[in-house]
Amino acid sequence: MISMTAQEAIRPHENESRKKILLKLFISNLYLSTFTFGGGYVIVTLMKKKFVDQYHWIDDQEMLDLVAIAQSCPGPIAVNGAIVVGYQLARVPGLIISVLATVIPPFTILSLISLCYTAFRSNPYVGWMLNGMQSGVAAVIAQVVLEMTQGLVKQRSWSSMVVLVIAFVASYVFNVNAALIILACAILGLLTRKKGGAENK
Repeated sequence: MISMTAQEAIRPHENESRKKILLKLFISNLYLSTFTFGGGYVIVTLMKKKFVDQYHWIDDQEMLDLVAIAQSCPGPIAVNGAIVVGYQLARVPGLIISVLATVIPPFTILSLISLCYTAFRSNPYVGWMLNGMQSGVAAVIAQVVLEMTQGLVKQRSWSSMVVLVIAFVASYVFNVNAALIILACAILGLLTRKKGGAENK
């Protein structure tokens, strides 16, 4: 399913040279990683805006699939997201370019901050900036969650909506590990599809 969607998504920029596509991937991921504060989920939301809304390289459904894959794998979700998106758009070269562009900014910034950590830790201005960033990050995440939920509602898939509510309760109320929730949802989706296919036959 994902591979078919990827082929359709790549068609609009088939006329672009491979080097140009890789350059766009590098600049986009470098920009997103440099100006993303608040954790991996924020960079995923910004990837959606860049690659789905702006470039139209992939669609909303595929972005959901790629985020699920990134979240269910070990490691930082920002890097995992760059891996799956980069590979889907330009295979191995895209994967390498995306990971490098995602890792370079935090590596550089954290290296510089570590040299003067004591000053940063006790600086009230830094604390105020971080508090302001947290509010902005919450707003960005809420917007993308709302947009993705609206996509499920438009599909009129009530089974998906039920799974969405159960997954939210499991995560928010019972603090179930996100990887376990995604794995359980994947199994439910597989069983639902199999049941639907059997009924159609």
